[in-house]
Amino acid sequence: MHSKITYFQKEKLQGISIPQKFTFPFSYYPDELTQLAAEDLQKYLENDFISNHNFGLNKNQEGLIIGKMFGVLVVQDKNEKLGYLSAFSGKLDGSNVHSKFVPPVFDMLTKNSFFKKEEAVVSAINDRVDLLEKNENYKILLLELNNSKENSLEEIFNLKQIAKKNKSERKVQRELQKELLSESDYADFEQDLIKQSYRDQHQVKKLTSQWKEKIDYLENEISVFEKEIEELKNERKERSSALQNKLFKQYSFLNKDGKEKDLIEIFSETVFERPPAAAGECAAPKLLQFAFQNNLKPISFAEFWWGDSPPSEIRQHKQFYPACSGKCRPILKHMLQGIVLDENPMTKNLAEHKKLKIIYEDDSFLVVNKPSELLSVPGIEVQDSVYTRLQDDLKTIEPLIIHRLDMSTSGLMVVAKTKEAHKHIQKQFIRRTVSKRYTALLSQNLKEREGEIKLPLIPNHFDRPRQMVSYEKGKHALTKWKKIDQNQDSCRVHFWPVTGRTHQLRVHAAHPEGLNAPILGDDLYGKVADRLYLHAAFLEFMHPKTKERISFEVKEDF
Repeated sequence: MHSKITYFQKEKLQGISIPQKFTFPFSYYPDELTQLAAEDLQKYLENDFISNHNFGLNKNQEGLIIGKMFGVLVVQDKNEKLGYLSAFSGKLDGSNVHSKFVPPVFDMLTKNSFFKKEEAVVSAINDRVDLLEKNENYKILLLELNNSKENSLEEIFNLKQIAKKNKSERKVQRELQKELLSESDYADFEQDLIKQSYRDQHQVKKLTSQWKEKIDYLENEISVFEKEIEELKNERKERSSALQNKLFKQYSFLNKDGKEKDLIEIFSETVFERPPAAAGECAAPKLLQFAFQNNLKPISFAEFWWGDSPPSEIRQHKQFYPACSGKCRPILKHMLQGIVLDENPMTKNLAEHKKLKIIYEDDSFLVVNKPSELLSVPGIEVQDSVYTRLQDDLKTIEPLIIHRLDMSTSGLMVVAKTKEAHKHIQKQFIRRTVSKRYTALLSQNLKEREGEIKLPLIPNHFDRPRQMVSYEKGKHALTKWKKIDQNQDSCRVHFWPVTGRTHQLRVHAAHPEGLNAPILGDDLYGKVADRLYLHAAFLEFMHPKTKERISFEVKEDF
């Protein structure tokens, strides 16, 4: 027996079969054993886990709220006894070590470790940079330089304007005195004007030189500080890069055959080329590493969120989530080598027997009612799509896709039959003159009757195809909505997307700052159901030939 294994009680295993294939980690629904393990771990977290970590579940607790992903791995020991291992992503309460949970692949927080020592050096460099940048003499010099540059420009400009005015006046005097003075007197007068011109030029040069001398002096004094700051920053950059590389080398992952690969090797084979920050700190790699190190057989796996949702992503307390694609997929590809996995659901054509209905067609375009789970265009794994089906139906005409619906969304799509129609209608979508209305069933009731949601969206590059909310980098996204009917624990709403961002309605519905009510059946931002209850019900735009507004409506079938 191993202290990190929580063994199942025999009576709880009655009637539960052992999975014959390991969980496909990037799209799954937990089997009974894994659910049993997750429920047991959640009870532990609720009742027995002692930590100062603030998950956001206790509203009176102080400190930064940080929800966490927890994972369970069902395993068999050498005696074929069933139990589960548990892990968390990152660290908890500033530590990697907690009694019930497996250790990290590498504990960078160990006292006197190379990481802590080098981190202290980098931290000391940061302090020195901070002291230099906050130095009073340095700040005074910067302020004086800025003021000197502004004042020099103003004074030199004013003096040049005076010289310019004097030059104009001398020109007038030349013309005037030429008629009044004798040739000899005019020659003397001209010499005096030339001296005045030289004097004006000299004053401008002198003032310019004086200001240059002062600015050069200030810049030289400042450069002493900035040279030291730059040298420190370069040293910090080099040390940080070397430390990061050394750290990545320490994260060496096993597979069932005992073959090891570190993060540098693993990610060199990906589009990222270098490991992203915190790679290897997720629950799944920790669990599999511990199992392989201790000759435990992995049976099944799941991860769930514990705590408040982070401000950018959508995470529901106690809900199961797949392993992330950006950080975990390359690592798990190596670690699960040779292990038979459940079939990837994304390779299945869930719309194979669903009909694509054409509800309108003329020489320019056609409008179809897309069934849920049918792709708009061919995918990597599945080719069947609106495009390929229309290609077969139209035969000699190439269908031109103007806009798309998510695979899981049903409803109206307009597809052009000519380049002219494609260009004309596409412009309407770009200019947002197309009217669209969606119907959705939300997983809980809403207090308000209607409103607007403004949450800027950005792709989650490390967990595609998920989208995140980002006020700094996200693109503007606006949705109008209205509640149509309701019952105790759900409601039907109409959505009018003013913008057309990827997963806009799904994120705006599910996010805590949106409606905080995921669309029923949303497997990315809510919970799995028999389908995603989102339907594109209404579409209105200008006909590319007649220039008349035309509309189409197909009611949802849920």
